[in-house]
Amino acid sequence: METARADTDTVLKGLGCQLDGLSQAEADSRLKQFGTNEIAREKRQSAPMRLLGNIKNPLVLLLLALGTVSFLTGDQRATAVIFVMVVLGVVLRFFQETRADNAAAKLQAMVSNTATVVRSGKDEEVPLKMLVPGDIIRLAAGDMVPADVRVLSAKDLFLNQAALTGEALPVERKAAPASANVQNPLDLPNTCFLGSNVESGSATAAVIHTGGSTYFGSLATSIVAPRQLTSFDKGINKFTWLMIRFIAVMVPAVFLINGLSKHDWVEAFLFALAVAVGLTPEMLPMIVTVNLSKGALAMARKKVIVKRLNAIQNFGAMDVLCTDKTGTLTQGKIVLEKHLDVHGNPSERVLQFGYLNSYHHTGLKNLLDEAILDHEELEERLKMKEQYRKVDEIPFDFVRRRMSVVVEDESGLNTLICKGAVDEVLSLCTRVELKGEVIEVLPEHDAKRRQLADELNGEGYRVIAVAYKTMPNAPDEPVYSVKDETDLILLGFLAFLDPPKDSATEALKRLKKLNVDVKVLTGDNEIITAYICKEVGMPVEHLLLGSQIEAMSETELAAAASVTSVFARLVPAHKERIIRALQSKGHVLGFMGDGINDAPALKAADVGISVDSAVDIAKESSDIILLENSLLVLEQGVLEGRRVFGNIVKYIKMAASSNFGNMFSVVGASAFLPFLPMLPIQVLTNNLLYDFSQTTIPTDQVDDDWLIKPRQWTIGKILRFILFIGPISSIFDYLTFFMMLYIFDCWHNPALFRTGWFVESLFTQTLIIHVIRTNKIPFIESRASWPLITTSVIIVAVGAWLTVSPLANTLGFVPLPPRYWLYLAFMLLGYAILTQVVKTWFIRRFDE
Repeated sequence: METARADTDTVLKGLGCQLDGLSQAEADSRLKQFGTNEIAREKRQSAPMRLLGNIKNPLVLLLLALGTVSFLTGDQRATAVIFVMVVLGVVLRFFQETRADNAAAKLQAMVSNTATVVRSGKDEEVPLKMLVPGDIIRLAAGDMVPADVRVLSAKDLFLNQAALTGEALPVERKAAPASANVQNPLDLPNTCFLGSNVESGSATAAVIHTGGSTYFGSLATSIVAPRQLTSFDKGINKFTWLMIRFIAVMVPAVFLINGLSKHDWVEAFLFALAVAVGLTPEMLPMIVTVNLSKGALAMARKKVIVKRLNAIQNFGAMDVLCTDKTGTLTQGKIVLEKHLDVHGNPSERVLQFGYLNSYHHTGLKNLLDEAILDHEELEERLKMKEQYRKVDEIPFDFVRRRMSVVVEDESGLNTLICKGAVDEVLSLCTRVELKGEVIEVLPEHDAKRRQLADELNGEGYRVIAVAYKTMPNAPDEPVYSVKDETDLILLGFLAFLDPPKDSATEALKRLKKLNVDVKVLTGDNEIITAYICKEVGMPVEHLLLGSQIEAMSETELAAAASVTSVFARLVPAHKERIIRALQSKGHVLGFMGDGINDAPALKAADVGISVDSAVDIAKESSDIILLENSLLVLEQGVLEGRRVFGNIVKYIKMAASSNFGNMFSVVGASAFLPFLPMLPIQVLTNNLLYDFSQTTIPTDQVDDDWLIKPRQWTIGKILRFILFIGPISSIFDYLTFFMMLYIFDCWHNPALFRTGWFVESLFTQTLIIHVIRTNKIPFIESRASWPLITTSVIIVAVGAWLTVSPLANTLGFVPLPPRYWLYLAFMLLGYAILTQVVKTWFIRRFDE
C-alpha cells in the first residue's frame, strides 16, 4: 500500500531501480534472492505426489483393500498376484505420466509467454518467470500483467480484472499516487495485479512483487478452484463407479451362494475376493493415461501442442469449429494495395496520414499497421522525427473500432488523425477533403463513398477510412479523449488485400469429411467476409450480423446459430454468446482465435485453440496451441483426438462386456456345482494374464471409417453394448461347463474342470479383444497392431503352458486331454462368429 501512495521517485528508490531498468547482473542476483516468478499452482507435480495420486484411484484402492484382506486371511499366493496387478497398473501409469509431463514441459517452453522488460536502457522480451522485483516493464493491449506492478506512466490503460474480482467491466489505471482512503488493494488506481490483462492502452510500470508474493499467489490455494471436469472425466468416473456397483452386488451374491451350497465359508470368502479382483478394471487408469500422453506426443509431431491432456478427447468429439477469418481462411499476410481519396483516386496524402497514425500509436499493432509501416520510405520523406511530435493518442477498442493519434508539426499545429472501420469513421465526419479543398458532407455523396468501400470489399479488399481535424496548440499540454473524435474531415481510404490461403479449400473439404461444421466468426464486415468464404469454397447460405444478434434472445440465437455459417461485425461478447448458444443445442464446440477479443470465447468453448503467434491472453485461455496457423494442422489434431478416444473406448467395452458376462457364469456355476468353479489363485492368474494382454491397446490402430464422425462420451451407449455383447461369453462358458461335466466327466474331478474353464476363459477373453476393437470383420477387413497381436499370442501361449508347467501343481492345474483342444478350437470359432454377428446387428440397429 505504501508503494501505491508514494510518488514515482520514491517508488524507484524503494525498489532500488531506475527508469532505464536493471542491469542483467542485478536481475540475475535478484532472481537468486526472490526465486522465479511462478505461483504454486504452476509448479510441476513431484514424483512422490504423482505416485500418490495414482495410488489414490478408487480402482487401485479397491485392489489394495482386497490384497490386504487376502494377506490377513493367509492366502499368500493371492496376495502376491493382487499386488503384482497393482504394481503393473500404477508403475506403468506413473512412468507414462512422467514421460508425458517431461514432453509437455519441453513443448510448453516452445509457447511460453514473455514480457517486455527494460534492461540497461533497452527493451527486450523476457520469459515471465524470469521477472524480478525492480524490473521496469512495458504493458500494451493484449498483454497479461506478469506480476504485481506499480504504474509509472500510462495512457488510457484499461485492465480486465475478472480473474481476481469477477467483474467483467474494465477498470482504468493511472500513474498518480493513490489516496490514503483506498483500503482494498484491488481498488488501488495505480497498481496492476498478476491475473489481470490489458484490454486497451499502454503503460510503463515497476515490478513490486513476483511469484508467491503477489496478491494472486498469496491467495492461490483459496481462490484457484479445481478445473471443471470435462465430459470425458465425468464419463470415466461414471464407468468406474458402475463397475464398483457391479462388484458390490456380485461379490456378496457369490459369497453367499458358495457358502450356503458348499458350507466352507472361508473358501467361499476367498473365492468371492478373487471374483471382486477379476471384475475390477484395474488397467483403466493406465490405459487412459497412456492413450492421452501418446496422443499428445503424436499431436506434437504434427505441430499441435496440447496444454491440457483431457482436451484431446474434446478435440475428437468436436462437431462445430468456430474460427476467425484472418490467418485461417486467409494468408494473414496483409499487403496495403491502395490508398485512395474520397472519389477513389490514388492519393499519397491518405498514405502519409495513415503512416503518421500507425507510426505513433503505442497500442497493439495489428496486421494492418504492419502493412502500412512496411512503407519505410515515408519515415525519411516525412522527416517523421524532426517535423512531428506525438502529443497524445486515443487507443483502439472493439466497441469504437477505431483509434486516433494527435501529432504536433513544426508550426505548433495539433492534428488528430483517426483511422478505423469505415462506418464508424464516416459517422464522425462532417466534411471531406478533395484535391486540397475541404467541403461539407452531402448525403448523396456520402452514399457514394460507402458504395466505393462496399465495391472494394466485394473485390476482397479490407477497407479502413482515414480522417483528421486540426486544432491550435493549447498553452498547456492538452489531454485528448474519445469526445474529441468529432467533426472530422474525411481524407480517404486504405485498401488491404489478405489473399485466401491455398490450403483453406482443401482443409475445409477434409473437415467436412470428418463431419466438423466450420463457422466463421469475425469482426469484419459481411461483404469482404462473404467474398473470402466463396473464394475458399465455403457456402454463405445464412449470414448473421452483430447488430441482429443484439436483438435476439438466447433461444432465438441458438436456433439461428445452428443454421448460420458466417457471423460478421461481431464484438467479443457476441462471440461468447454464439459459442454458448451452440453448446445449448448439444454441440461440442471448438473455437480458434488469436486476439484479445477472442479470450472470452476461447474460455467458453469446449476446446479453445490458439496459435503460437497469438497474444498472451489468447494463449493462456486456450487448451491447444498450433505451431502453424492452418486448418490442415487442425484436421490432423481432430483425427488424433478421435484415435485416442477410440482406443480408450475399446478397453472399456472389452473390460465391461467381459466382466458382465463373467457375472452370469460365476453365479450360475457357483449355484449348481458341488465345488468351486475356479480356485481363487486361478481367477487371479487369469485376470493378471488378461491385464498383460491389454497393455498394448494404446498402440492399436483405429479404423478410418470410425474416425469420420465426432465421438462423444455417453455411458448409456456403453451400458447398451454391455447388455448385448456381455452375455455371449456366458453362453460359451456354459457350453464349456457342459463339455467338462458330461464329455470329460468332471463331476468328481474339479481340477480338470477348473483347468478347462481357465483356458477357455483366457482364450475367449483374449480373442474378443480382436472382435470388439473394430466395427469390421476382424483379421480380414481390419487387423490389430503387431504389438497387440504379439501380446495376445504370448498370453494364450503362457496360459496353455501353465497347465503343464512346473507351476501347474501350485496353481491347481492338470494336463488337458487332446480332444479338449479340438473342442476349444470349434468353440472359439463359434464365439468369434456369434459375437461378430451380434456386433454387426448392434451397430446397424443403434447407429454406432
